[in-house]
Amino acid sequence: MDKQGFREFLTTRKLDERQMLRHLAIVERFEQVLDVLTPPLTLQTASAESAQEFVNTLIAEGANSEENLFALARYGRFCNNNTLYVTILELLDGGEAFAGMYRKVGEVVGEKLRDEIFDGIALPQLGVPSWEKSGLTRQVMQRIEQLVDTETCRRIFSDSFRDLPDEYYLDDRKCYREIGDFDKFLEIKRQEFIAQLEQIKNEGGLFFSQEITDEVVDFVRSDPEISQGVRDGNILYVTKIPYMTKQYLAESDPQKKRYYYCHCPWARESLRQAGGPVSAKFCQCSAGYHKKPWEVIFEQKIEAEVLESVLNGDARCRFAIRLPV
Repeated sequence: MDKQGFREFLTTRKLDERQMLRHLAIVERFEQVLDVLTPPLTLQTASAESAQEFVNTLIAEGANSEENLFALARYGRFCNNNTLYVTILELLDGGEAFAGMYRKVGEVVGEKLRDEIFDGIALPQLGVPSWEKSGLTRQVMQRIEQLVDTETCRRIFSDSFRDLPDEYYLDDRKCYREIGDFDKFLEIKRQEFIAQLEQIKNEGGLFFSQEITDEVVDFVRSDPEISQGVRDGNILYVTKIPYMTKQYLAESDPQKKRYYYCHCPWARESLRQAGGPVSAKFCQCSAGYHKKPWEVIFEQKIEAEVLESVLNGDARCRFAIRLPV
């Protein structure tokens, strides 16, 4: 373990000395676990399976904190082990969504019906593997659709279950107000996104968890709905960038393409499970994610509709966001 190099890396994350020591301790412990495997692995060669097994141990010990998982992800990024980095990142990504759904169901239908829907289903702990998340989500969605009418279901899924503080989008609000023209603002954001992908490609980095290649940039550039959205009247049509665009573009099997497309850690694995995909109604959470910036920009609640979804057998995920312009 390169302790000094990792320390220098962590200074760019503005961690204090005690946080650094905790990061070093958990990574060192992971290194010791890797060293006794057969065959032994190193932090540079740690696999997705070895990382998940270590996280399972942390869960059993009650040590599966965000800080410990971030420490493992950061070391993966530091030592250029993208497998380790992505594995842990996927365990952290949207970790709050299931609890968010549990909370929203209770708010809309009351605690009694919520408890019936979640009977026997414990809120999953941080770090549980995605295949387990998908199974739980499928089960809850089946119960919601059995016990809740269409209008109530719409209210449950009116927003994202992710924690998305307004502060994330205040710079966009400021930029939009300074420009004062929606289409110009949209074009600026489009160019910024493409430039971001170009920079990541040139630096050999990752866009969240995916590699960016020339083919990926060209694909995004070719579809303005992906790069930021296309406005038609007061409707903004948005298509998600695939979660693993490089693999998506290289794949010809429709089912595998849908798997590579899906971003949701609570649903993606269901696309290759025997139980079948999670209900496409769950994709309304993603629509809520995409409308959130515009709610902050316009300072009001707005509606978004799922037009296409890979959980519904479509080739892509596409949304219509109703704008007050």
